[in-house]
Amino acid sequence: MSRSAAVLTPTVIAMILLTLAMLACGQVLFKQASAHLSFSRPASFFSGTLILALFVYGAATLLWLAVLARVPLSAAFPFYGLTFLLVPAFAWWLLNEPIKPQVWFGAVVILIGVVISSWDTGR
Repeated sequence: MSRSAAVLTPTVIAMILLTLAMLACGQVLFKQASAHLSFSRPASFFSGTLILALFVYGAATLLWLAVLARVPLSAAFPFYGLTFLLVPAFAWWLLNEPIKPQVWFGAVVILIGVVISSWDTGR
């Protein structure tokens, strides 16, 4: 892959962020579905919420493949760290889960790492 292929265009960045938002939504849906799952009742695995979560994860995987067709994995993957910020944020916002301050601090540290690792120095 050429160096020019490593450029993260606004479109690719939007695709990455949409993928990560879908993954975070999928986690919220998995959490909601888990409240109704029972390994002793296999039919509980056919809940609408679980099926929707799996669909969202599948769609996110297809979108991620489209991202990887455009940029190297080493350029796209650091953004995956943002899920450590999005999932707690969505859990707090959508599930009313309390989030410890150290989780938020860790998320900020990860965000800084993502910014540093994806910084384009123009070389």
